[in-house]
Amino acid sequence: MVLKLLRRAIDPAPRIARVPDGLRVYAIGDIHGRRDLLDQLLFRIEADDKARGAARSQLIFLGDLVDRGPNSAGVVQRALEIDHSGRLARFLMGNHEEVFLKALGGSLEALRFFVKIGGRATILSYGISEAEYDAMDYETLLPTLIARVPQAHVDFLRGFENQIAIGDYLFVHAGIRPRVPFEEQVGGDLRWIRSEFLDFRGDHGAVVVHGHTITDDVEERPNRIGIDTGAFASGRLTAVGLEGGERWFLNTTA
Repeated sequence: MVLKLLRRAIDPAPRIARVPDGLRVYAIGDIHGRRDLLDQLLFRIEADDKARGAARSQLIFLGDLVDRGPNSAGVVQRALEIDHSGRLARFLMGNHEEVFLKALGGSLEALRFFVKIGGRATILSYGISEAEYDAMDYETLLPTLIARVPQAHVDFLRGFENQIAIGDYLFVHAGIRPRVPFEEQVGGDLRWIRSEFLDFRGDHGAVVVHGHTITDDVEERPNRIGIDTGAFASGRLTAVGLEGGERWFLNTTA
């Protein structure tokens, strides 16, 4: 017992995760069609960024811009405008973008699954009325949807990344497969994984910042930070801010 206590006493404290000096990162959780909340959160981020003084500020969108909420088309357009504005911003592919793109590529099977996971709201946001939607079968709906989504939106979504490493943090949509090197992670896991990642208590080699799994509040663990607070239903869209060894959170209900 004495040796065990002594060993604990001399073990080094966990290293504080850091981002490179001079960089300030804001990672935004799952938006799911809530353009209104995105605009509110971006306003809060801008105010927070200014209050903290000079730094190179970067936005990271963790994916799932679309589905469930009422204005997916507006969210994609706002993100596209940010991308074209010259502001430092990067975008991760969520599982909902993955299915949306498969449907837009002509897959009826993907379209059926897209509707099942909340895609109806996305389809309506691209100018298809409820009456039109209700009158169409999937075979008719698919070419109509493809025609309504601007090619600029398709190209933008196709360019989303799988993972982003910055300093001691790794940003992904859903999580990573434990004990697999970052460079060997596969897109399906990065966009869809849940329990195997969420239940793992070991060291990933970086603090993983992710969305995908809804929690009432930020879920902060030694090896991961989950910031999907269910914005489409809760009205709470969350971002984590990172600078040096600091970490803080912003949301649309605080």
